[in-house]
Amino acid sequence: MEFHEKLQELRKSRNLTQEELAEALFVSRTAVSKWESARGYPSIDSLKEISHYFSVTIDDLLSSDKLLSIAERENRENIRNMCDLLFGVTDILSCLLIFLPLYPNTIDDFVYSVNLFRYAKATSFHRSVYWGAFLILIITGILKILMTKYENRKKNWILTAFSMILSTLLVLFLALAREAYAIVVAFLLLVVKGILLLKCMKTGV
Repeated sequence: MEFHEKLQELRKSRNLTQEELAEALFVSRTAVSKWESARGYPSIDSLKEISHYFSVTIDDLLSSDKLLSIAERENRENIRNMCDLLFGVTDILSCLLIFLPLYPNTIDDFVYSVNLFRYAKATSFHRSVYWGAFLILIITGILKILMTKYENRKKNWILTAFSMILSTLLVLFLALAREAYAIVVAFLLLVVKGILLLKCMKTGV
């Protein structure tokens, strides 16, 4: 007997509806419906809840091979979620390009490093590009963390692609503007995001 059949049998043995079982297991009714229609398997934590609730062992519910497969899938998803969170944090760290003294400013023939608030040497166009790009990256990072929390993979990947493209263009723009210190920070942030993206892709999820 397959897992979905066992779960249906256990639920019906207690005269429970899918919604009642979902409440008992602290999951959505959609999740229970998916499990019972063989369209997915519960997480390890949910399996423990099912096992405890019906007083059966996890081995009674699933074969060892299927259990191992679920554990491997969860491990990949956890790695992906961690990479996505770190990716979002890295985007938020673009605020360093605003607050750190990375830009040259000449005062009385002396060159000082100042932050973006005090950077008067740049043209209005350059300042607009800097502010726009940095703020958009910060907002993208916040949105990415939120999408990770709500497990919205499609929007998460769109944000990732957008962030990588914008960061690459920003590095090129800073290089053309000859912002020596700012380009180092922007490039390091881009490299970190590239490493996280590769790590996420290697998980195969």
